[in-house]
Amino acid sequence: MIEVKTPDELQAMRAAGLVVARTLAAVRAAAKPGVSTAELDELAEQTIRDAGAVPSFKGYHGFPASICASVNEQIVHGIPAKTQVLADGDIISVDCGAILDGWHGDSAVTLAIGKVSDADLALSAATEAAMWAGIEAVTAGGRLTDISYAVQSAAERASRDDGIEYGMIVEYGGHGIGRQMHMDPFLPNVGKPGKGPRLKPGMALAIEPMLTGGGGETRELDDGWTVVTADGSRAAHWEHTVAITEDGPWVLTAPEDA
Repeated sequence: MIEVKTPDELQAMRAAGLVVARTLAAVRAAAKPGVSTAELDELAEQTIRDAGAVPSFKGYHGFPASICASVNEQIVHGIPAKTQVLADGDIISVDCGAILDGWHGDSAVTLAIGKVSDADLALSAATEAAMWAGIEAVTAGGRLTDISYAVQSAAERASRDDGIEYGMIVEYGGHGIGRQMHMDPFLPNVGKPGKGPRLKPGMALAIEPMLTGGGGETRELDDGWTVVTADGSRAAHWEHTVAITEDGPWVLTAPEDA
């Protein structure tokens, strides 16, 4: 069963989404060479709590931080650390979640630190474009894998356009979201269209493609959380929480001025 929210409940999710958007904006402004990922985590937690919300990630299955900070070859679930200091040319994917009045918002961005290579900028842009293609496929009456197919097609199109064979991470994907951060259904980032549950107004999904500059194989580090590319290639991760409405997709974690 996929949770269906009332209009008022979606408004409550939008409020949580705005907390996440403001937090990611603060992290984006602070993410510079010489700044540690632990400092970014402290800033994120303070921003979330100042808004009267609670970090979704901190303590979730034992995760020790308020954001996931995944640098360079790290794909997802990177643990912030004082010893991990950002350097010129790095890319960092920051995943952030907040709970406000019992409702969750979840979003991720990939940030360029200083002067970043054209290849890494293209990788991030391709991943973000795949996310937006998935969002455009969020249509009442459609099927879940219409989103998967749109994400996959956009990634393949970017590979052709950029002349780079981007790797698609298939074991991780999007998910339902609402009163819990991770809910049914699992949303694959690859697949044929027209399959899975039918999309209805009031449903909410987190859409989050992850691409690499190399292969799609992954491994988990000994910390039990951080997932990295098996070949050492760099990775990007973009995510928004999106509600299904009669009028099309509503991006609940978009900034206020977007």
